[in-house]
Amino acid sequence: MNTYFLEQLMALPNAMQANTSPIVLAPCVLTIGNFDGVHLGHQAMLAQVRKLANERKLGSAVMIFEPQPREFFSPETAPARLTNLAEKQALLAEYGVETLIVASFDASFRALSAQAFADILIQRLNVQALVLGDDFRFGHDRTGDSQFLRNYGLHVTNLQTVTDDNDTAKRISSTRVRDLLLAGDLCAANALLGRDYTISGIVVGGDKIGRTLDFPTANVDLARIKPALHGIFAVDVVLLDDDNQIVPNGLAALADNDEQKGLAGLRPHSLFGTANIGTRPSVDKALEWRLEVHFPQLQANLYDKRLQVRFLHFLHGERRYESLDALKSGIQNDITELLEWRKEQLS
Repeated sequence: MNTYFLEQLMALPNAMQANTSPIVLAPCVLTIGNFDGVHLGHQAMLAQVRKLANERKLGSAVMIFEPQPREFFSPETAPARLTNLAEKQALLAEYGVETLIVASFDASFRALSAQAFADILIQRLNVQALVLGDDFRFGHDRTGDSQFLRNYGLHVTNLQTVTDDNDTAKRISSTRVRDLLLAGDLCAANALLGRDYTISGIVVGGDKIGRTLDFPTANVDLARIKPALHGIFAVDVVLLDDDNQIVPNGLAALADNDEQKGLAGLRPHSLFGTANIGTRPSVDKALEWRLEVHFPQLQANLYDKRLQVRFLHFLHGERRYESLDALKSGIQNDITELLEWRKEQLS
């Protein structure tokens, strides 16, 4: 999948560099949205884009926004992110998207009129057809909609709301997935996602408090304002390469010695871990969201490694402990309970 920022596609050749030329996209079918989580509703949209692209012998493309619009307008109250940009890229590529266009949502983009945005679609992005939700609107005055684009000469297919395949038939949405994750209902959230929920990120330096408590952790960079789930979890973790592919037995191979190679996770090539995701109320630090993973029986240097953390089982929400000794005891109890849960799954 090729990824472009909209600014790249809008840029004109530099008069000082005779060899430069604008990027020209192949004719495409485009869909537009946040695609946060790339859940079953989004996947239905992508399937329709691929179908229409195949029928018309066009490329398939998706436009997303960074930051997401509500993060631009009110970052303090914006919904928690299900997927950061890198995670969206990997998922969209997995679901067959050929071209990803990332539009920087800023004051300039927000000010675009519906007509100016339609001009960009046709003149700069080579859009021949669109697949949109039935409530899609655009332009600073929100006068743009599917009919506006049809009047502009574009073929527009509107996908009806995708619902659960059950008696309640509720709309599948990112909001529902967030609510389920926040409640610790991983099974129901995964059903709406069509896969297990994961977070991927680079291991970065932390404050090493876990090490002083004899529970060293890998601090995984969340790359989002705040995560969609909080608390203590059983996880399994794999090592990813630069192409976001799982490295076979990658984490075990990083072990410093054969006696401390970690415990096998529940999926191939993974190690089992216990994770805390939240703001660590027992630590006297400024509000900061963290994903920290402890690997029982592993001794390894994981700094700068890209990990994918799969959430398996919710134990409880974050707790505040009155002292570091109480915190250490609480962590030990959590690890013991989660190791027993792992044992039950493997038996």
